[in-house]
Amino acid sequence: MRIAIIDLGTNTFNLFISEILPGNCFKEIHNSKTSVKLGEGGINKNHIQALPFERGINAIKKFKEVIDEYRVNKILAFATSAIRSADNCNDFILTVKKSTNIDVQIISGEKEAELIYYGVKSAVTLNDSYSLILDIGGGSTEFIIGNKNGIYWKHSFLLGVARLLEIFNPSDPIKEEEKKVIEDHIENNLGPLFSILNSPQNPVAINELIGSSGSFDSLAEIIAFKYYTPSILIGKTEYTFNLNEYEAVYSDILKSTSKERLAMKGLIRMRVDMIVISAIFVNYIIQRLKLKTMRLSRYSLKEGALWEVMHSPSK
Repeated sequence: MRIAIIDLGTNTFNLFISEILPGNCFKEIHNSKTSVKLGEGGINKNHIQALPFERGINAIKKFKEVIDEYRVNKILAFATSAIRSADNCNDFILTVKKSTNIDVQIISGEKEAELIYYGVKSAVTLNDSYSLILDIGGGSTEFIIGNKNGIYWKHSFLLGVARLLEIFNPSDPIKEEEKKVIEDHIENNLGPLFSILNSPQNPVAINELIGSSGSFDSLAEIIAFKYYTPSILIGKTEYTFNLNEYEAVYSDILKSTSKERLAMKGLIRMRVDMIVISAIFVNYIIQRLKLKTMRLSRYSLKEGALWEVMHSPSK
């Protein structure tokens, strides 16, 4: 069976087509993404503005052409933060249905976190010890504490980089005092995470961060170009960061202008503005929790959705 998974993110729409094989395995047929910036100008107003609305519909129309070309048996489309929080979300979903006959499911932040965990579990080697999984999106950011046996805790925070960028609109390059304000905002909004980690009843010790999705992909790509070769990431579903290399790249990002970031090898255009806040977020978590290891998961929500389909009794 061929299945198409569409992840309608706040910044990026993703299309993942795969063929399910015997033994709960899959073969990737197609994997692409397009920058939509659905939250542009409206993410903190809970509204999809006219131009992002049009960009989103056009992107899904193009996805549908690819899906038809590959003769897919089943389509699953998931809407996340920008759509689920928008006052005109129903208009968007109805327009998608009318234009492409695709049914879009709005999923909660908790469900999003669950699918991210399944994706990460499919990509990286987890064991009995617990890892902190972080997926920095455009509209929301998901934290999951889990191991190979399952999820211990999960939460979705309205701390996506598109939201933060629109709220703080930092200078170019960012100033130290602006960085501090953003860190304070993150600190003040992560109470549930710190509560669970600091609880006397909590048996979980966290030493590792696993990052999934675009921000961590970008950091790994920049490091690969700067210190190695991009080929070190090809064909891999996980990557272990050297934290000294990461810290050097983090410093480069904070000192850079958007023009300089545009010239950074490994950083795609759509992430030039948002990588600064993403890097601040990642570095803050590493320092705040005194983490010793950081890994990248190449899989996230869409692969997690496929995992759920493959392990469903009714597939």
